[in-house]
Amino acid sequence: MPADRPEGIPETVRLWSLTEDTLLEVGDDDTMVAITWWGEYELADISGPVRDSLSRMVLGPVSMGNLASSASGGAEAWAGALRKVLNRLSGSVVHSLALNDGRGPLLSAVPVTQSPVFPAGPALSDRLIKLSRFSAMRPDGGRLLLESPRARYRVALLRPPAVAVASSLAGPVTVAQVVAATGLAEPVVTDVVAFLVAAGVALVADDWAEFAEDTDADLAAWSPDDLIFHARSRTWQKGAPRDPEVYRTGTEPPVVKQITAGPTFPLHRPDPAVLAGADPTLTGLLELDLTCPEVTDRAMSAEQIGELLFRAARVRSTGPAHLPAGPSHEASQRPYFSIACLYELEIYVGINRCVGLARGVYHYDPLWHTLTLINDDTGVLDGMLDLAMVGAGSHRRPSVLLTMTARMSRIAWVLGSAAYATTLVHVGALQQVLYLVAKAMGLAAHAVPVDAGDRVDRSLKLEWPAEVSVGECVLDFPVSGN
Repeated sequence: MPADRPEGIPETVRLWSLTEDTLLEVGDDDTMVAITWWGEYELADISGPVRDSLSRMVLGPVSMGNLASSASGGAEAWAGALRKVLNRLSGSVVHSLALNDGRGPLLSAVPVTQSPVFPAGPALSDRLIKLSRFSAMRPDGGRLLLESPRARYRVALLRPPAVAVASSLAGPVTVAQVVAATGLAEPVVTDVVAFLVAAGVALVADDWAEFAEDTDADLAAWSPDDLIFHARSRTWQKGAPRDPEVYRTGTEPPVVKQITAGPTFPLHRPDPAVLAGADPTLTGLLELDLTCPEVTDRAMSAEQIGELLFRAARVRSTGPAHLPAGPSHEASQRPYFSIACLYELEIYVGINRCVGLARGVYHYDPLWHTLTLINDDTGVLDGMLDLAMVGAGSHRRPSVLLTMTARMSRIAWVLGSAAYATTLVHVGALQQVLYLVAKAMGLAAHAVPVDAGDRVDRSLKLEWPAEVSVGECVLDFPVSGN
């Protein structure tokens, strides 16, 4: 980025710093250790001027010119040695761009991977530029963040000129068009755009005015929402709160949701020893083809519903548990899998045809093995059953609809930003157990996709977003002959 510009023309300045979570320690032998998000780096045999430069970078953004002015000895040797260390610590090096007005950076690129490269941008001239379709902008601590799951940096837009340039890149434009739209000086716009391209949140078209991202068949399979969800929830990615403490509000969420309104009905409790003697083998169940339930006018019995829930979802015991190096918490043991035995899922039972239970929407208490009526509005029930009927590709409403919800505080309290992705794993685990138990009982369970908006949440009287619906499963009888 040019430094020599005519007087009166704004000039940009490149700055470097180390991330706020980086600590530097110097031992008795003058060996420096960098303690970073990614681990510890021993920086042996570095000169005093390089150590001094790193110490200044911990305090905030600084230009190479200012660092060089304080470095004694050969500037070229110092610059090469410092560059070598910064390349090694690239996952903790923040790149910033400022104007020479003493008011701080315009924008900063904060690394989110361990070994990113901040490349020199291509010549922009008249080439088209735009934001990646995966880029998203959001407020964070009084600043705007521009981030993309494909980028190795998340960009903090710290001053209005940077915000103006970034927001002008919603569609393919040239630097000249951005200058006309923002009224900013062309050198500033050029440098800011080049910075966004280097950070990976903006793209430059090729000589045929095409963007590689738009013709990538592998990327075409991903929606922006799905890819950012994957990138942010697969692990505790840098930039997301790492300590689950930030998700904790007050006391630990209870193991089981407490329902007090509505009449409560005890359910049938089968004898596990009797079941074990009569059940088909696991291999037999797994090798039996899955079929969609045959929706008929046959009614299930309250005993069958009780047995299914007892075998698939009841609380067998409670007690303390903890993740490695994590907090202890009250946990429960149930028939399906849940990480750290958190069991944030709740089950609501929509009864359509059942001998022994009236039509309505019930909440299942896995500890006491009871159903509590929470909504007896038949219109609401019919609306939920219609959604399930369409999702199942049927022309009749199923006998029973099981709706799974998640109490997010129960799982985020321990797992933090990985909570929702883990909840979806738990939904799959519960559905698999429901499938197998239904088969063993001579019934048929089948997950259905429900595009319900907020209708399901309202029907179940959930306190959104503390508790949200995450999956459905219809229960009926198998197709004849299976």
